[in-house]
Amino acid sequence: MSLSTILLTVLGIAVFVVGLLFSIAWHELGHLSTAKLFGIRVPQYMVGFGPTIWSRKKGDTEYGFKAIPAGGYIRMIGMFPPGPDGRIEARSTSPWRSMIEDARSAAFEELEPGDESRLFYTRKPWKRVIVMFAGPFMNLVLAVAIFLGVAMTFGFQTQTTEVAGVQKCVIEQSEKREKCEPGDPVSPALAAGLREGDKIVAFDGARVDDWDKLSDLIRRTIGPADITVQRGGQEVTLHAVLAKNVVVKKDDKGEAVEGKWVDAGYLGFAARSEIVPLSFGDSVVRMGDMIENGVDSIIALPSKIPGLWNAAFDGGERADDSPVGVVGAARIGGEVMTLDVPAQNQIAMMLFLLAGFNLSLFLFNMLPLLPLDGGHIAGALWEALRRNLAKVFKRPDPGPFDVAKLMPVAYVVAGIFICFTLLVLVADIVNPVKIS
Repeated sequence: MSLSTILLTVLGIAVFVVGLLFSIAWHELGHLSTAKLFGIRVPQYMVGFGPTIWSRKKGDTEYGFKAIPAGGYIRMIGMFPPGPDGRIEARSTSPWRSMIEDARSAAFEELEPGDESRLFYTRKPWKRVIVMFAGPFMNLVLAVAIFLGVAMTFGFQTQTTEVAGVQKCVIEQSEKREKCEPGDPVSPALAAGLREGDKIVAFDGARVDDWDKLSDLIRRTIGPADITVQRGGQEVTLHAVLAKNVVVKKDDKGEAVEGKWVDAGYLGFAARSEIVPLSFGDSVVRMGDMIENGVDSIIALPSKIPGLWNAAFDGGERADDSPVGVVGAARIGGEVMTLDVPAQNQIAMMLFLLAGFNLSLFLFNMLPLLPLDGGHIAGALWEALRRNLAKVFKRPDPGPFDVAKLMPVAYVVAGIFICFTLLVLVADIVNPVKIS
């Protein structure tokens, strides 16, 4: 590896780390701003973990950076109701801190005169929901802003209706070979006279201006079809007889389904790809697909564990859709800077990487499990439900829901999360996901 490649890799990692720290600070700012809005005392706002490398106190909050850039937290007074001994807890929004902080005693030590009216648990449930939701929501806002901005200004690699090359023969895609063999029939595109550089504008009388529509028309057609192309500034009509071929199956979104094959019409050409900016509407649709894929990925995490284990310890192949951690994402960031592509492509890829990271933070934190933000949201909603039901049935107010009672579950969840994180870390080091 050359010195320039090493320097570019380090630069890419540094850029990702800066983006990571900003995303964490942005997340915690959501918690901080809404907590202060509702009069909750916040003793600390920290980016990172471990030893403090810089801090400054302003008002009643200490702001600072810690040595390990792998997370962040704010501390709020009275995160949980007082226990039987009358102690009140200051609690962290960070899953890591929640593993090491005692559920009651730490907050009791930080309680100051006047804090009785500035406790988190004394706020109405809807205010607590807003405070806990504000952090993940900030990540969602950042992800959407980055995604839409890059999609509408830079765009996506998109297949067009222009011909990049013509296949010489018909080969079943399931055979996964490129060279023609004796006995292979001539491809319909070659027989019809289709040429590289032609732009297909109509298929059998139907005007087409995007690849998805053209691809669907081709796949549905077996037999004769007229193909109109732009060639040399003029429209030329070609007569083709589409063959029946075994091709990869597509899902409802038009995406290829790996390992699945179907019989479909076949013309035999490669479509040219280019980067095309999207309209606002198309960008929103793409963003929706990205969120949906993110949800599917979160649900599928348990099923990824065997593959991660094999990749980390048994030399197995690391799947392209394998989960990656901070180290893996940083390595990808470093790899982006070494790609032989224009600088604007590198910038766009780094921004998309950051958008994906922020979307993952949002989705993961919304899981209704302690010590995640979603767990505290679920606790506040349950309290609101209990109190409203008590009013309806004219029963005594049950009081605040003691989320601290769920801390044993939180420890289990945090333990599972730590084990999974360590597994991903090992896989990211010994068998990282790579981009092409």
